[in-house]
Amino acid sequence: MFCIANNKNDLLINEQIKASNVLVIGPNGEQVGVKALKDALVLSDYAGLDLVLMNPNGNPPVCKIMDYNKFRYLKNKKEKENIKRQKANMVETKEFRLSSVIDVGDFETKLKQVRKYLEKGAKIKVTIRFKGRQMAHTELGSDVMLKFANRLEDIATVTDSPKLDGRTMTMMLAPKK
Repeated sequence: MFCIANNKNDLLINEQIKASNVLVIGPNGEQVGVKALKDALVLSDYAGLDLVLMNPNGNPPVCKIMDYNKFRYLKNKKEKENIKRQKANMVETKEFRLSSVIDVGDFETKLKQVRKYLEKGAKIKVTIRFKGRQMAHTELGSDVMLKFANRLEDIATVTDSPKLDGRTMTMMLAPKK
């Protein structure tokens, strides 16, 4: 009968282990052999380390003598590095909405914000949503988008030119390498 660990990632250690006989692996990876649980605990105590149940389903269950806190620390550190690497591979996409009748001040503000995100390496999706009678003059929206792209041509390239899809016109910008 086995004790259930508090966290699904936690391993059973020392007195939490309920098996009568266990296969013991030493601190340097050498196989010590099948020992009674008491003897294995004495060995781990003598080494000043923990007895950690690595494979509870083995026959007999496999335990390793190690510093459990160091093991957990290194495991967490490795997981954080993997997450960091995954985030580095993912390119963030930010969406900015413009208007076909945008004012100069608003245009400049959006330009500064987009420039900041492009410098960080994010892709930018620029959209314009046409309302009511603006649909009759979609070329105004296209002109605004092209002007926006021209102002950013020093740090960005247009990956998707302005396309009208229903009432929405979209354009994609990517940072220059």
